[in-house]
Amino acid sequence: MSVTPDSVKQLLSSEDLGDRLRAVNQIRQLEPTIGFELIQNAINDSNSRVRYSAVSQFDTLGGQNLDLSLNVLRDRLLNDPEPDVQAAAADCLGALKLDAAFEDLQNLYQTSNEWIVKFSIIAALGELGDPRSFDLLRQALSSDNELVQTAAISSFGELGNTQAIPLLTPYANNPDWQVRYRVVQALASLGGAEANSVLQTLANDEVEAVASEAKRALQSS
Repeated sequence: MSVTPDSVKQLLSSEDLGDRLRAVNQIRQLEPTIGFELIQNAINDSNSRVRYSAVSQFDTLGGQNLDLSLNVLRDRLLNDPEPDVQAAAADCLGALKLDAAFEDLQNLYQTSNEWIVKFSIIAALGELGDPRSFDLLRQALSSDNELVQTAAISSFGELGNTQAIPLLTPYANNPDWQVRYRVVQALASLGGAEANSVLQTLANDEVEAVASEAKRALQSS
């Protein structure tokens, strides 16, 4: 059976969870303008899996109406009872570069106890590229969750503020090679003599992936 707006709309109103999940996935096959309209029906679904699937599509569909997307994603970020849905909302706010949500992201980072929410917020800040993110990223570097730390390192690279280089330098000695790899990528993005000095050390890293990435960064600097 072919997927049509009417068939999707019918599935979205079904009492069967499987039907509603299938409908949200089928929205990907429709024209974005139509998909964006239909996805609104799933945003407040009673089931968190449906809400998560719906929110997650805003990174591709949200451009149809950024103001409405901001309102919807902000609502799910702050009010959804499911951390995975909140995290998906943060991801999409970053992907759509909706920096009007910066203060909401900042406040939620300070109040949430959910690591997945904190991780997604820190990752989103890199995509937003808002200079106001610097202090929050610095705070996240000291997180007791390594994934949040790693997200902060990457976001510092995206933010482009070279004042982050002294903050990132100690992590060049982190025992986790994946952290060192992210430091290489961040320093390569930031550039400059200070960053290159650290990259030269990392070019001799015992892990080949780290050393190769550092050498590549130095060659292109």
